Amino acid sequence: MLRRGELQIAERAPASGCSVEEAQKYTRWLATHHYENFNVASWLLPAELHQHFYNLYAYCRWADDLGDEIPEPARALQLLDWWEHELNACFDGRPSHPVFVALRETIVAKDIPEQEFADLLKAFRQDQKIKRYPNWSTLLHYCEYSANPVGRLVLYLCGYRDEHRQRLSDATCTALQLANFWQDVSRDMEKGRIYIPLDEAAAHGITEKDILERHFDDRYVALMKSLIARTRTLFAEGAPLAKMVDARLRVDLELFSKGGIAVLDAIEEMGYDTLHRRPSISKTKQARLLGRALVTRAVATNRKPEDLQNSIAVNSLADSYQECQRIVKAAHSNFYYAFLLLPKPKRDGLIALYAFMRLVDDVADEGDNVADKQRGLAKWRAAFDRALTQRSDAPPNDEPNGVSVLPALVDTMQRYSMPSRYLHDLISGAEMDLTVHTYPTFERLKEYCYRVAGTVGLTCTHVFGFRDSHALDLAEKLGLAFQLTNIIRDVYEDYKLGRVYLPEEDLARYGVSPADFGLSEATLGVRELLRFEAERAWLLYKQGAALLNLIDEDSRGTLWLLTHTYSALLARIESQDFAVFGERVRLSRAEKMVFIAKARFGRLTEENIIEKRDRDRRRPGGTGVRRRVS
Repeated sequence: MLRRGELQIAERAPASGCSVEEAQKYTRWLATHHYENFNVASWLLPAELHQHFYNLYAYCRWADDLGDEIPEPARALQLLDWWEHELNACFDGRPSHPVFVALRETIVAKDIPEQEFADLLKAFRQDQKIKRYPNWSTLLHYCEYSANPVGRLVLYLCGYRDEHRQRLSDATCTALQLANFWQDVSRDMEKGRIYIPLDEAAAHGITEKDILERHFDDRYVALMKSLIARTRTLFAEGAPLAKMVDARLRVDLELFSKGGIAVLDAIEEMGYDTLHRRPSISKTKQARLLGRALVTRAVATNRKPEDLQNSIAVNSLADSYQECQRIVKAAHSNFYYAFLLLPKPKRDGLIALYAFMRLVDDVADEGDNVADKQRGLAKWRAAFDRALTQRSDAPPNDEPNGVSVLPALVDTMQRYSMPSRYLHDLISGAEMDLTVHTYPTFERLKEYCYRVAGTVGLTCTHVFGFRDSHALDLAEKLGLAFQLTNIIRDVYEDYKLGRVYLPEEDLARYGVSPADFGLSEATLGVRELLRFEAERAWLLYKQGAALLNLIDEDSRGTLWLLTHTYSALLARIESQDFAVFGERVRLSRAEKMVFIAKARFGRLTEENIIEKRDRDRRRPGGTGVRRRVS
């Protein structure tokens, strides 16, 4: 029925009568390659619903494009009739088109009635025939078919079928549809459509001709204020729905509403002139909305108690993990957001590792008395050994502050088969910082980097899960790349602390003296030296990128986020020509949220895990972490 080249999204579709696997692969591709708020929210749904959501999305996407992307109304109506014929065949148990082959699985699994799917088609047909709405009643009737079925379908997908929730969903979906109408006045006119109720416009002294000729004045401002106020009322009516669904779905629903309200806010902020331009939500605001949803979603989905195998004592272990969580939150680390992308057991494991590393790092960094720091690190080493062997023979006053994190740390090591030497090596790295202030060769620096950063990569990789031993080599390379990035960024600050990490052999090669790192800006020699070290780091990033495909799939978002963020920091430093002697190079909160969104929503590959280098303009930056653990 569909002609070749008539619809772009059809080009990747498999043949009619294909297998369920082929059909689902197509709907997944379609949903993840067409950005919409509808699509973004699907990623926040529980993982077991993703494929069902892709199938639902594909149906809506096709119906929408058949109604909107076909230029001739008569042909669009013909294709919509064909689409409804395919829908009927699907409900008769005879799906043919790949979208319906996939959708049939969802319809059966979730027992979804045909009416909601059919109502959507009524709206798309109406768009071919009706271009004006005389009053609110006719516009709201249109929304009953164009918007409300989508919300009801999502409720069915999530197991809710009662009328009360459906009414609340209708209010929210209608509000979302109206918000889109008010922001798209200029776009809709290009398609010959006006969704503003003409009687409402007339009440403000505005005619259809005024709208078509784009007359913007105080009357139009008053009209928009009235339309927005009514839309906000509908959002408020639908708001209780979020509290009537599973906690894992609550954030998704709130994100829908907040996104729509943000559109209304944007119209107000731009002065209400939607006749001439479409308001946009700033990237910062989008990132805030998305970032808050991600964090809240990650917490909400994991409130069920986990069965902790091989634990020490359930109560003390739970308290230990809770203390680790407190330490990580108090540190305000960028790592915490990366941890949230993991399943809860793995997230708890990384949090336990981080808490231990943070406490060890603090001993090495706080205070001026080297002997006291050495004694503090020795206490941690002894306490760690006692925890591993489950001994309780600590001498009086010999337990370091924070020892309550050790039960969680040992539990993590046991669950993920983690060698204890990694943590012993990490303590040795902290000890090196107390007495070693320069490094004659790169090989010597690599030894230090392995201890303070390579060990972090190795322990994390055990938690991530891997089956190829080559993964550990790659984890070390990424750890070294991360550490070199930090060293380049902090070269001025480290010099003020009496440390020069860059190899003396490299300083000599570029005619740089340690004192050059204390100047107010980089000399030519320092810039060339830092560029040389950056090239080393880039090579390590490129080699380490292969780790992404060697770890468990549920851990790839976290690795991607960490690697992309650190490499983006290096790209930012490089784009600023290594101007690291003034304000510390860092990225904004909004940029961090965008990276989190990409890690959660995007297609993660070896090709895009590393931020692209661009010396001509600024790129999103990297994490503002400390030298070792952050």
